[in-house]
Amino acid sequence: RAWAGVMHGYSDMNTLIALGTSAAYLYSLSITVYPNYFLGIGQKSLVYFDSSVMIITLVLMGRLLEAKAKTKASNAIHELIGLQPKTARVERDNVEIDIPIVEVVHGEVITVRPGEKIPVDGIIMSGASSIDESMISGESVPVDKKPDDIVIGGSLNKTGAFKMRATHLGRDSVLSKIVHLVIEAQGSKAPIQRLVDRVSSIFVPFVIGVATLSFFGWWIFGEYINLPTSPFIFALMIFISIMVIACPCALGLATPTAIMVGTGRGAELGVLVKGGEILEKVGKLDVIFFDKTGTLTQGTPEVNDVIVNPEAGISKENLLVYVASLEKASEHPLAEAVVREAKKNNLKLGEVRNFKALPGFGVIASLEQKQMILGNMDLMVKNGINVDGWVDQLEKFSRQGKTLMILAVSKNIVGVITTSDVIRPHAKDTVDRLKGLGLEVGILTGDNRYVAGLIASELNITTVLSEVLPGGKSNEIKKMQAKGLTVGMVGDGINDAPALAQADLGIAIGSGADVAVEASDITLMTNDLRAVVDAIELSNQTMAKVKQNLFWAFFYNCLGIPIAAGALYPTFGILLSPVYAALAMAFSSVSVVSNSLLLKRFIPKGRIC
Repeated sequence: RAWAGVMHGYSDMNTLIALGTSAAYLYSLSITVYPNYFLGIGQKSLVYFDSSVMIITLVLMGRLLEAKAKTKASNAIHELIGLQPKTARVERDNVEIDIPIVEVVHGEVITVRPGEKIPVDGIIMSGASSIDESMISGESVPVDKKPDDIVIGGSLNKTGAFKMRATHLGRDSVLSKIVHLVIEAQGSKAPIQRLVDRVSSIFVPFVIGVATLSFFGWWIFGEYINLPTSPFIFALMIFISIMVIACPCALGLATPTAIMVGTGRGAELGVLVKGGEILEKVGKLDVIFFDKTGTLTQGTPEVNDVIVNPEAGISKENLLVYVASLEKASEHPLAEAVVREAKKNNLKLGEVRNFKALPGFGVIASLEQKQMILGNMDLMVKNGINVDGWVDQLEKFSRQGKTLMILAVSKNIVGVITTSDVIRPHAKDTVDRLKGLGLEVGILTGDNRYVAGLIASELNITTVLSEVLPGGKSNEIKKMQAKGLTVGMVGDGINDAPALAQADLGIAIGSGADVAVEASDITLMTNDLRAVVDAIELSNQTMAKVKQNLFWAFFYNCLGIPIAAGALYPTFGILLSPVYAALAMAFSSVSVVSNSLLLKRFIPKGRIC
């Protein structure tokens, strides 16, 4: 490797080792071949083949230990790859057969039994189960799955049996994408590593210069000091010791080993970091914005209030039946919330006729031979329905961040149902932990100011940017960046993708849209918002390890080079032999790798494990 460096015009740690051991070997070879010549000029016939062999052995032993440590560091990838089952039980010609995973085709029906690993990504067709997705998402609690739910290849089926349809195979599977991202991240360089590379390119020639000056200094002036050997032999040992102990192996290992272990540990926690440079960005964050719907909130509204007009002569159950019957064919989240509420109360829905959807307003239809209008205030006014007695009450609900569904029967308002989105579990804890890390937290949403303000007050967030269109989100982030702030963004939807790409650090909730995941720097494979703080804490810990490693690598060299140069010999008689220099160099490399491996024990501060 040293020779390859010479041929290509660069020097590295191999150059130092090669020069030091070659000097000892060539001198010893000369003594062996021409002993009389050296005796004639007053040199003793001492050879140092043993030093060359010992140094090379110790260097190789150090590299062996490094390789073993690196293998431990990349265990996350091996574990992820090992999750993939080897076979799948598929239905072909109405017969179940076991086939290799590679032979599964898109759309094929697969049977999964209790205790088996799910072979590929897919959708449950029939049956239900509790599935352990911990190695994918980092979430230790099994997830209940039912028909139409998505299942991930490599996760463990705990209880029930089910049939699924294969949807994503090979490189398109979630597991393959995770492995690819982790490999890319572990192979990437952080900006600080590029600085280390530049320092190393200057450091090696500097060491060669110091070793050469020390050699000639001791050779020329050594006769004035009481040396154990001739000045030339003493100077040669000094030269070799400097070249060996100054080998910047630890410097070269400081950054990549920490990044390798850190990103691997992240994969175990369900946090995918797309590159080493991302880890360095995290430590520079000033402010982090959250999208509201689907990120801070569940994205699935729930019914809050069922208010009946006392003059209408109907019950709350009747009102729910009417509204749910009108909305049962709709896929709108608000409609689904009302239908869920009706089903929860075991209410039987009626059949509607003359159904007409009015996007942005509501619906008009006939039910029980009555014309019904369901929608917002604008739809009521547009159809000449008197809302005077409801204005104050509806305004109050709006200020509470609730969405209104007004039902009018035969031109009279009979009741109102309000819905609101539910804040995700641990959202408050997440915001508090982020503030504890010194970050400003804000909300960036397209929702109205009342809803955004309510969520912000519950989570103790002061910075709120509401009623912002998708394109406007990235512009708002640009404005922040123009002030010199480093901005992070957390989102999940397609409308968040421009903002995630614009932000200095984009974090995507893994359950969100693919385009949001692609545009982000960090992907969370879990819906638990605490993973946002876990990702930041892990990144900070990883960069802390990088800096610790670099400190110790430079410390070893700064301490070792003067001792190897004989600075302590005239006063204290302390001299570092080449063999001990090789041991010290190997120890420095192993200690740096061992320090990086401590990241495998990383546990987020806010988790109870």
